[in-house]
This record gives sequence, C-alpha cells and structure tokens, in this order.
Amino acid sequence: MTLAEAAVRLAGQLARHNFVEVYAHHDADGIAAGAITCMALFRKGIRFRLRVVPRVSRASLSPGNPTLLCDLGSGIADLPPEVMVIDHHVPRFEGELQVNPRICGVDGERELSSAGAAFLVAQSLGDNRDLAGLVMLGIIGDGQELAGENLAIFNDAVALGLITPGKGMLLPGRDDHERLYGALNPYLHQVSGDEMAVSDLLESASDGATISLPRLLSLVVLRVAPYAPAETLESLYGECYSLQREVIADAHTLAAVVDACGKSGYGGLAASLCLRSATSLDEAYECALRHRLNVIRALRVCWERQDGSGVVNVEDPSVASDVADAFSRDCLQDGPVVAVATQEDDFAFVSVRVVRGRDIDISEPVHDAAVQAGGVGGGHRRRAGATVPAGRLLQFMESLRKAVAA
Repeated sequence: MTLAEAAVRLAGQLARHNFVEVYAHHDADGIAAGAITCMALFRKGIRFRLRVVPRVSRASLSPGNPTLLCDLGSGIADLPPEVMVIDHHVPRFEGELQVNPRICGVDGERELSSAGAAFLVAQSLGDNRDLAGLVMLGIIGDGQELAGENLAIFNDAVALGLITPGKGMLLPGRDDHERLYGALNPYLHQVSGDEMAVSDLLESASDGATISLPRLLSLVVLRVAPYAPAETLESLYGECYSLQREVIADAHTLAAVVDACGKSGYGGLAASLCLRSATSLDEAYECALRHRLNVIRALRVCWERQDGSGVVNVEDPSVASDVADAFSRDCLQDGPVVAVATQEDDFAFVSVRVVRGRDIDISEPVHDAAVQAGGVGGGHRRRAGATVPAGRLLQFMESLRKAVAA
C-alpha cells in the first residue's frame, strides 16, 4: 500500500466518527501532528479531544472512544487493532489503521515526520493546504531534511505563499539576547545560560546603535569552538523559514516554543499555538525559556560530572531527551550518549543518542534491552528512548552496552 492510499484509508475511518480522542506526543513533531489532524477534524465537523502526553500504553487509552495516536503508537505491539496511528517511528504495531512512512517504503528517519504524515491525512479529509507550515515543526523538531515527501509538501507551500524561505540566524527567540541566553539547539557551552557571556558578546558586536550579525556570529564561534564540533558552529546560520499563517512566523522559533512547552507539561499551551491562538503567546515564550534554561542548567552539571562513558544522570525526566540531544549533537563525544532520569522506587526514563559521524542503529537494541528489563522502548535509528523499572536499570544498561558493542 502506498502512503497516499494509507492516508486515504485512515481519513475515511476518521470521517465515520462524530468524536475522536486524539493523543499527541509532547514534542514539536507530535504536537504539530495532533494540531494538524484536529484542525482537519474540526473543519469536517468532527468533535475531538486533544491530549498531549509524553508516552502512552494500552492501559492508558480511553476505552470505548475512537482513538488516534499522533507521533505515538507504532512502537507498541499490543495496541487494540481498532486504534488509529499516525507515526514515523520504527513500527511494531500491526493494525491496519495506521499511516507510517516506514511501512510504505518512505524514509521516516529523514523524509517524512509525523506532522508530515498527519498533513497527508488532513488533505484526504478536505482542503487543508494552509496547514502545511506546521509540517516544518516536524522537520525542524526531529532534525529531518527537505527531501522526498517533506520537499514535496514544502515546495507546494512555497508556491502557495504559505512558507517564505530565507537566510538568517537559526537560534530561536524574541531578540538576540534571548537567542543566545536560551540557546539549546545548538547548545553553546560557555554562552548558553551565562548572562555575563551573552552581555559581553552583544556589547562587543554592537556599534552603539545596532548589532552586527556577522561580528556577533564570529565572536560566538570563537568562544564556542574549543568545546563543539564544526557542525554545531555551522548550524548557527543558514536556511530559515517564515510561516505566513502561524502565530509565530519564524519556523525555528515556533518549533522551539512548542517543543519546550510540551516537554515541560504545558501541552495545551503548545497546542493552542499550533491551532493559531495568540492569546497566551507571551506566556508560551516565558514557559519555553524556563524549560530551555532548566535543560541548560542540567547540561552544565552533566558537563562537569562526565566521566567519558557517555552516560549522564539528570534529576528531571522532562529534560532528559534534550540533554541527550545536546550532548550527542553539540559536545565532543565519541560513543553513544545515554541520559538517565530515575524516579525513586518507580521508573527510569532513558534517552539514547548516536553522536555525529557514527552510523549505528540503536532502535532495536534499545527496544530489546527495555523489554528484557520489563519495560518499553524504541524510536529512531539514531534517537531512541526507554522506560524501565528503576530497580532493573542496571540490567537495561548492561544489555544495551553489549548490544551496541556487538
């Protein structure tokens, strides 16, 4: 079955219901996917309830209601067959009512996110071309490329005037101070979260009236270069995108704000931005900055305590994923990075990342190690996660170590 056929089939199933329970993963891609789908349902006259969650299980779903999972579900083999899924993670669910590019021969790692898959379903429900800008949140949030299906959606959106490409600084924020102070993607060691360093950079790049962007970028590169790979420095400036229909025009900033609000437990606030409500925009910016600073503080602690093993411990599960991303992407590491957040006598939340330049598929090892330890896990080739009983964390780590070493 082609991707288009899968989208038509799922859209047909959605159209049969008067109400749909929608669960969306709490990152930028998942929230964008949920918002795209819910907007399409609303325009079709179908009622919905959208929940933004970090994870789901069969037991956590509302029984008796038509249920759609966005950026969730493909990795859960025992879901009821009637559950509907829009996802791009490595599939284990075998239900027929799912749209996953990997099942249809499309590269779900690089060429189509869950937001992109949701857009295809939305288009099968009606004319929802104006939602194409939200697909950029999946592309940016999950580090995908403008290639394949992503590129096709993007080109159509540019032709319709929905997305305007350009060049500029890629750090998200309302002004240069916030962009540097809250820099997380990329993380700038000795700059991010350092008020004195940021003030010094801005003052040095200013002529008294305006800030010279070339001078500012040069100063940042000189300060960060000893601690970061070349790709991190190159990612400060490049292709940027203006979203003409969204409440935050800059795509990188919208993706960052939605992602941070979702991960810090304010999924409703994040979703409201994707549903084009600007009522709480200032609150969303402040919420996002708080989350990013929490991640930066955790990164600084982990930086000081790192022992070369690639394993870092964080106190707050909500920052584990971003800590793992930053360490694997923006710090000089050789092997896989594992960020662990343990809740006493409960569960351990683990985020595993492959560093740049290493071609390792960790989705299967993370899944297998999690199952052996009595938990669940999986994800992407280079980015995966697991939840395991805290008492069996060491078993999980040892199984993962052996699998990756092999």
